[in-house]
Amino acid sequence: AADVVSLAQSERSQTEQVLFSRAILETLCVAAARDHLRCNNCETMIARLGRSALRVRPRDVAVAARTRLSSAAPAAAPQPLAREAVRDELGRAYATGRRKSSSARVWVFPGDGRVRVNGRNMVEYFKRATHVDEVIKPFLATKTACAFDVRATVAGGGLSGQAGAIRLGVARALQVYDPNHRPALKAAGLLTRDARVVERKKPGRKKARKAFQWVKR
Repeated sequence: AADVVSLAQSERSQTEQVLFSRAILETLCVAAARDHLRCNNCETMIARLGRSALRVRPRDVAVAARTRLSSAAPAAAPQPLAREAVRDELGRAYATGRRKSSSARVWVFPGDGRVRVNGRNMVEYFKRATHVDEVIKPFLATKTACAFDVRATVAGGGLSGQAGAIRLGVARALQVYDPNHRPALKAAGLLTRDARVVERKKPGRKKARKAFQWVKR
C-alpha cells in the first residue's frame, strides 16, 4: 500500500512539474513576442528548463519553444538619429568648447577663412604656430579651409588651453552647421572633449608626484 501511495504521489508531482514548466514556457514566449525578441536570454532560459534536475519532458518543451519563438515578429533594426543643421537668423552656427580651465564660445559662418579671437586676428592673438595649427585642424579634417569665418571669445587658462577650447568649439560648430561633417570630425577625434587637467599637489610632496629632496642627516 505504501508503494502504491508513493507511486501516486510521484506521478502527481511529475504532473504538477509539467504544468509548472509549461506555464513558465508560456510566460517566456509571450514576453518574447511582446518585446519583439529583444529578450536574448529566452532561448537560454528555455534550454535550462530542459536540462534541469526535474527532467520533465525537455523535448516537448524545446519543440514548443521553437514553434512559439519562430512565429513571433522579427525585431526592427534601430534607426540612427537624424541630425539637422541649426543656424541662427544670421546663418551662423554656435558651439562651446572647453580645454583645461579655458572656455570658448565659437560662431562659424560662411566666409573666406578669417578667424578672430577676442576681437583680434588669430595670428596676432596666438604667437605660436602650433596654437594656430590647433585651431584650424577641424577645417583641414573637413576640407573646408577658407570656406568659413570664425568669431570666438575665450577666457581662462593659458594660450594652449584656449587654443584647444577654440578647436573643440569650431569642430562642434561645423557639425551643427552641416551634420555631414560629423564623420570626418569624429574620425579625427576632434569632437571628443579632452578631460586631462593638471593633477593637484599632494600634502608632503613638492608637486603632484615629485618628492622633496631627501637629506640623510
